[in-house]
Amino acid sequence: MEDNEPAAKWLALISQALNEPRDEVDDSNECYSMSHHGSYEVRNNGKYCLIASKQMVGIFLAVWVRSELVQHIGHLRMASVGRGIMGCLGNKGCIAMSMSLHRTTFCFVCSHLTSGEKEGDELKRNADVAEILKSTQFPTICKTPDSQIPEKILDHDRVIWLGDLNYRISLSYHDARTLLEVNDWDALLDKDQLMTEREAGRVFDGWKEGKIFFAPTYKYWHNSDAYAGEMTKSKRKRRTPAWCDRILWYGNGIEQLQYIRGESRFSDHRPVCAVFKARVDNSNNGRHRKRYSSVGAGIPLDEIMPQRHSFYEY
Repeated sequence: MEDNEPAAKWLALISQALNEPRDEVDDSNECYSMSHHGSYEVRNNGKYCLIASKQMVGIFLAVWVRSELVQHIGHLRMASVGRGIMGCLGNKGCIAMSMSLHRTTFCFVCSHLTSGEKEGDELKRNADVAEILKSTQFPTICKTPDSQIPEKILDHDRVIWLGDLNYRISLSYHDARTLLEVNDWDALLDKDQLMTEREAGRVFDGWKEGKIFFAPTYKYWHNSDAYAGEMTKSKRKRRTPAWCDRILWYGNGIEQLQYIRGESRFSDHRPVCAVFKARVDNSNNGRHRKRYSSVGAGIPLDEIMPQRHSFYEY
């Protein structure tokens, strides 16, 4: 793990968040900020603090904030939507977190959508996204009727959506492997279901995703750099390599700085990582100022980016 030490730091932080008791959101009908709301025990890890975390079966979302910004965080709320068995269990679905930083609202969505690579399964994933956008409802926490506090995902100024979206490549295993062996990712991306569905306006309309310059993230043999299909002759266990793991964003004032994958082998997926620069409205007493903050980064850029050590050339 020497080459991947920065990623290991983040895994340690995530493990810490998973193992510690959860902070429950106070659903009282009051407006509040992190600086004076006593029900939150902010966990400090030096420069960054864990302000919220939630787990739903295999979905986990944790939000860390630079220590000096914690006092400017407000309206912190969590919501979840189950889309698993019978359309409601939590093995599929999303966790969403809403907050304000100064006068700008942010929403982070972590999801696991319907799996499967049969023709038509992408429509089920589209339906998951539509239901998540429709059903995610953040608690009302302010008595002021004109408070402008967002209650739905798309009501926020800046939204970042990440997770195992499970969209596949509409090619046979053999054709996908042939293109993968010569690193013809453009030809593979032409058959990427998420890009196809977005371009057709059937899902994530108005959302953005950075250019993909990395190999498909699914499905790998356990603790290996080999795709699962290379290690088995069983068609039942074979999966066509695909970019299942994605990060998208919605709203103005967001610039993506990096979009890469990591090389941790603890899963049959490879993790993806993105760093954004987001504009924040810091209006104060009628004087309008804008600041930029790094979103999605917990330590400096040269430390956060996991190192690659796959046998594929990048």
